[in-house]
Formats: sequence, C-alpha cells, structure tokens
Amino acid sequence: MAGKVYKYGDSVDTDVILPARYLALYKHEDLAARCMEDLDADFAKTVAPGDIIVAGENFGCGSSREHAPIAIKASGIKCVIAASFARIFYRNAINIGLPILESPEAAHEIRSGDEVEVDLSAGVICDRTTGKTYRTGAFPEFIQKMIDAGGLLPYLAK
Repeated sequence: MAGKVYKYGDSVDTDVILPARYLALYKHEDLAARCMEDLDADFAKTVAPGDIIVAGENFGCGSSREHAPIAIKASGIKCVIAASFARIFYRNAINIGLPILESPEAAHEIRSGDEVEVDLSAGVICDRTTGKTYRTGAFPEFIQKMIDAGGLLPYLAK
C-alpha cells in the first residue's frame, strides 16, 4: 500500500479523531466525513483512498470507543504509523481491520505530504519522498489474516 502522509503530533486522542458530538452517527461514510474535524478541518475534504496517517506518541488515547478507528478507516486511510499507540486504540484498530504500525523513527522523520509505501507482510515502511526505509515488526500471521479479512468479525465468519 502507498499513499500521501497526513502528519500529526503526540497524544492525538479519540475525541479529536472523532468528536463526541458525532457518536450518534452510525454510517461509516458519515463518520468519515467528520474524521479529524477538530484537529484538521480540511482532512475529510482532502484525504484520498490509500493515504496514510503518521503521528507521534500515544496516538488514539482517550476513550475506548471504536468510532475513532472506524472513522479513520472509512475515510480511506489504509494505515496509521505512530511512535506509539494507546493500547485500547491498538486493539480496536486491529478488530476493525485497520493496520497500525509502531515506529518511533519513522514517526519522527516522515513529513506531512511525503509519499510512503508500506509492506505489512515484511514490516517495512519506505518514504518514497526521501528514499529512507524503516523496519518495524510484521504482524503475527493470525493478526495479518484478521486485517486481510477486514477485521475480527469477518475473520471469525470465515
């Protein structure tokens, strides 16, 4: 997968990813339209399928609702790379089939607007803009199968 980077800082919480005032929304496209609204007003208007979010430490902190990773995935984002993730966000993302990679070096060095390619099976992130490559752990086979299936429920249905 490859796409343009949207770069954010540390402690991007779930209330910024999807503000609580939109929790009554249930259609994925409606959640996507409000994704990152309070942090980046242009995000929903400019994000394209295949784009990638890169962020600092503690991405997805805050409440444990699944709305946040669903909004990110529904917006077209194919992967989130961060220095670290809040544990409950990490699990919720995997449960809905949104791949997330921890790489402090990549999170620090990759810039907004860079073109980045991610090989999940190899655990490799390549910044096409700078030519720099970062290694991160590949997912265990069962998690990769869950992501490939689109999340935990579709995986179990198989």
